[in-house]
Amino acid sequence: MAYQLSDINFKTVADPCALIEEGDARYRAGVNEAADRIVENYKISPIVLLSGPSGSGKTTTAMKISEALEKRGIRSHYVGMDDYFKTISPQTTPRTPEGEYDLESPLCLDMDLMNEHFSMLSRGERIYVPKYEFSRKMRAYEPSKSIKLGADEIVIFEGIHALNDMITDKHPEAFKLYISARSDVLFEGRVVFKSTWFRLVRRMVRDYNFRGAAPAETMGMWANVRRGEKTYISPFKNKADFQFDSSLPYELPVFNHTATELFKTVPEGIERFDELRSVLPALQLFGDIDENLVPRDSLVREFIGGGSYEY
Repeated sequence: MAYQLSDINFKTVADPCALIEEGDARYRAGVNEAADRIVENYKISPIVLLSGPSGSGKTTTAMKISEALEKRGIRSHYVGMDDYFKTISPQTTPRTPEGEYDLESPLCLDMDLMNEHFSMLSRGERIYVPKYEFSRKMRAYEPSKSIKLGADEIVIFEGIHALNDMITDKHPEAFKLYISARSDVLFEGRVVFKSTWFRLVRRMVRDYNFRGAAPAETMGMWANVRRGEKTYISPFKNKADFQFDSSLPYELPVFNHTATELFKTVPEGIERFDELRSVLPALQLFGDIDENLVPRDSLVREFIGGGSYEY
C-alpha cells in the first residue's frame, strides 16, 4: 500500500490522535492475523521464524504477537537469533569484498546449532540458548536461557536470517513471517518518501537515542546494511507464510524534529551520499506530532523510548 502526503499532513494538523489510532488499528489487525495464522500451524510445528531488515520493528512486533497468542491460549517463548552469533575470528568470519568483516552474512551464525535446536524443540526436548557478548564479540560461557516446550507452547526465533534457505530448507514446516516497513508516501502520484527511508529514519533515531551512535556512524553503515539486505534478506522474503507491513502513517511527523536535526549532519562524500542527503528535504514535507501523544505500547516507542516494553 502507499500513504498520501496530503492525507497525513491534513490529519497531523486537524486530528493527530485520529491519525495515530488509524495507523495503530491497521497494525493491530496485522498482528492479529499473524497470530491466527500461527495458531493454525502450531500443531504442525511449534517453531515461528520471524525475519525482516533492520529497523522493521521486529522485536516489538514479536512481543505483540506473543500477547495476541496468549489471548488465544498459546504461550510463546522469544529467542533473538543474534545470540547464535559465532565468536569473531580472523580465520573463519566471512569478509566483504573490501576485506572487512561481513557481519551481515548468515555465515556469522551457528546454523548447525540453531537447526539442531529447532529439531530438539519439535521433539519436546530442552535446549540451552547460547548468549553472545557483542561488546567482546564472542559467545559467553553461560547460556542465556533454557527452553522446553509444553503443550500449547511455541517459540519465536527472530532475526534477519530467519528465512534463509539454510534454515527453511531443513524446517519447511515452521511458520515463516516477514516484517518490514513497506509503504511509500505519494504526492500527486509521485513517490516523495521511499519505504526504505522509513527504516533508515527509525534506525537513525534509535541509534541516537539508545546506542550512543553519532548520525555519521549510522549513515556510514547504511550502505553495507542495504547491501546485506539485498543479498541476504530480501531474496528469501517470498518464503514467508505471511508478510507484514510495519510502517505507520504518523511516525514521520513524530520523528520529524529529531530526524531533521540528525540528517542535517550528513557528511559529504559518504557512500550513498546523494540518497542520504535527499532524505532531509523529504522529511521537511511533513508536519510535526508531539511524541507525548504516542501510546506507550506503540511500535514507535521502540525508537523514541518511553514505551511499555523492555528491549
